[in-house]
Amino acid sequence: MRHRSSGGHVSPRPVLTAATAAALLLAPAAGPALATPTARTADVDVSTAAQLKAALAAAVPGQTIRLAPGEYHGSFTAQRAGTAAQPVTLTGPRTAVLVNDGPSGSAPSCPAPTSGWDSGYGLWLHDAPYWNLTGFTVKDSKKGVVLDASPHAVIDGLYVHHVEEEGVHFRRSSADGVLRNSVVEYTGRVQPGYGEGVYLGSANSNWGCHGNSGGADRSDRVLVENNRIGPYVTAEGIDVKEGTSGGVIRGNTFDGRGISGENSADSWVDVKGSGYLVEDNRGAFAAPGTFANGYETHHPATTPSFPNGCGNTWRGNSSDLGGVGAYAIRITSVSACTGRPNVVHASNTVTRATAGLTNVPVTP
Repeated sequence: MRHRSSGGHVSPRPVLTAATAAALLLAPAAGPALATPTARTADVDVSTAAQLKAALAAAVPGQTIRLAPGEYHGSFTAQRAGTAAQPVTLTGPRTAVLVNDGPSGSAPSCPAPTSGWDSGYGLWLHDAPYWNLTGFTVKDSKKGVVLDASPHAVIDGLYVHHVEEEGVHFRRSSADGVLRNSVVEYTGRVQPGYGEGVYLGSANSNWGCHGNSGGADRSDRVLVENNRIGPYVTAEGIDVKEGTSGGVIRGNTFDGRGISGENSADSWVDVKGSGYLVEDNRGAFAAPGTFANGYETHHPATTPSFPNGCGNTWRGNSSDLGGVGAYAIRITSVSACTGRPNVVHASNTVTRATAGLTNVPVTP
């Protein structure tokens, strides 16, 4: 075939040399620039334990894992991080129920996901910051929900019940978390003295395992809000551990029936941390159970040193001590906090107390 020029002359066929052919093969194809498609994170629907385990193992920021109604038996651990802009969400109706029939195998010296060992936890977030957990149920497990080194987690609307030990535990510096609009009841079914409803931080005797910030477990600034805790939470409704600070306990309802008295469990809330705001909660006690005071402070010595049990504030709380408890708010060792005293405001109220509102002067 010949090509005509604009002048009507016939142009000779171009000669394709070996060098020219090689150059054409190496040259990029001409054409419009292609835009890189934006990756869209696909949400995941699960209806079996195997599907849930796979979804947790493959979770990516921005993803939502949706639980269908039904019981999910197994060990469920999340070790993938979300981000502030794109948290990972695990959600389901209350009829989606996580059950861990463990524990089994040889436990490591410090709890960590290990092949061949089942922790027994209903749901375990481990090194998994920025997760949202909403709506579903955790029951019949050694512990309910455990967060290790998993800050910025939001737990909303969960139902945690009939667990052997504590219900929800923010541990190993799982700071800036939220627990709200949830129900925690029937904890400590096997070990009553370790059946706290909500556990913030770790006892200093466990910092060797759970301390990862200056030697302490700094599960700081956790918000516990608008939950029902109890009945038959056999230890404290909320145990605020030494070394933690800056949290808020607000708008919760404490039902003290079933407090065991074991391991000094005899109040709705023990505050060993510092700088907590405890406000607008409602607490009641009725038999059976062991009950001393509604709220207590304690001052365990720690290394490194923290202002344990100091600088906390109570306001707007209403307490019904059932004719059994002494004080709604008992501040221990006042002299330990002279530089940072605990403050009990007059807006707190009490009924059926054997001693009164508090053992310290009230602040207007």
